[in-house]
Amino acid sequence: MAASRFEEPAARLVTPQARTDLICPACGSPSVAQVLGDNGGVTYVCTSCGHSWS
Repeated sequence: MAASRFEEPAARLVTPQARTDLICPACGSPSVAQVLGDNGGVTYVCTSCGHSWS
């Protein structure tokens, strides 16, 4: 059976360990999540302080 593109979602996640170049401009934390918006844009959210930016 062919592998589905949905079988390994963890391999496509962006984590603070994978993207150490992103830091929160408000608090300086490297714990940043990337969020895809409804209109196709990308927003970043600090998981430490809640600040969001694009």
